[in-house]
Amino acid sequence: MHVYINNRLIPESKAKVSVFDHGFLYGDGIYETMRAYEGVVFMLDEHIRRLYRSASLIQLAIPKGAAEIKSAIHKTLKANSLKNAYIRITVSRGSGKIGLDPALCEKPTFIIITNEFKDYPASFYKKGVRLIISSVKRNLKEAINPQIKSLNFLNNILAKIEAKKKKAYEALMLNSQGHLTEGTICNVFFVLKKKNKSVLCTPSLDCGILDGITRNIVLELAKKHGITTKESKFKKEDIYRASEVFITNTTMEIMPVCKVDSVSYQVGSVTKLLHEAYKENVRAYLAKVG
Repeated sequence: MHVYINNRLIPESKAKVSVFDHGFLYGDGIYETMRAYEGVVFMLDEHIRRLYRSASLIQLAIPKGAAEIKSAIHKTLKANSLKNAYIRITVSRGSGKIGLDPALCEKPTFIIITNEFKDYPASFYKKGVRLIISSVKRNLKEAINPQIKSLNFLNNILAKIEAKKKKAYEALMLNSQGHLTEGTICNVFFVLKKKNKSVLCTPSLDCGILDGITRNIVLELAKKHGITTKESKFKKEDIYRASEVFITNTTMEIMPVCKVDSVSYQVGSVTKLLHEAYKENVRAYLAKVG
């Protein structure tokens, strides 16, 4: 495998960054993950825009324009003979002397890693995955803006450790006010029944979550199919009384949930409809862009 580092494709065995890189020392950097289907990177423009947004919010100057980033991605995919792939772009502050001052780093480190995309187990989509609500709280949005896809992931890692100890696939986090936010790597949706009507609920951005690209697509698809949506502040008790739950991100798309803590759920009609609608949306995108 070859890794793209600062304008060069380098064999994996030689792909290294300095121990003085501030991404390594302080988590000072940003990232984006993408998925390629048959050589087409899904929602590429949206991911690049979000990368620039993250960079702007931490006052980091990305050393490439959007067209250059696209070219570098496709060059890396080609070098690794990949069509169906997981793609990660990482941009750190770069190498510099010890200290928090960004001015210590002369130029950012720009990295693209691509790997063959391996499908999630079919059983995950058929039966669902198990979640817990973690005791680890989501970072305060006033402390770290959730719109920054930051390399600072210790908060999420601690929640993931708890999930693994409890033999769960993923952990959902509450904020300091006890409202649902998101998982360690995903957004969450759930269906509440109100007067024989299904309402698709998801935590609002005010709760301190990332505005996931897949999350936005799901909300659009729900409205297109006549499903009422509600973005609001929810307690864990709200998800406990849901009829369906699913999680979303770029690689898993729409993943059904069979259990949250001790409460079980079926893979219901709303989840199935949106999962198929999302697949169709991907197919339409590939036909248009490819």
